[in-house]
Amino acid sequence: MAGICPVCGLPQELCMCEEIAREQQRIRIYSDRRRYGKVVTIVEGIDAADIDVEDLAKRLKTKCAAGGTVKGGRIELQGEHKKKVKLALEKIGFTVEIR
Repeated sequence: MAGICPVCGLPQELCMCEEIAREQQRIRIYSDRRRYGKVVTIVEGIDAADIDVEDLAKRLKTKCAAGGTVKGGRIELQGEHKKKVKLALEKIGFTVEIR
């Protein structure tokens, strides 16, 4: 038997909470330079209450074939991956802005 969504009260098969949350969020992607000139791609603007940030980071790290971490609600990926991350997030259903 399927579970019930605690947010909307619908069965899990019919629940649209996560998809609606994806469409409403505005995610920003930008690059930053760290120690010794290393480039880091930062993805921020993800609401951790609606989306599993750890799982999303794992997917992005796999897609980009790079290491990374989640710090303070932001996903940090090692290297310059703005285009790959933008395409991957748009495919999932997020609205993305590159700075």
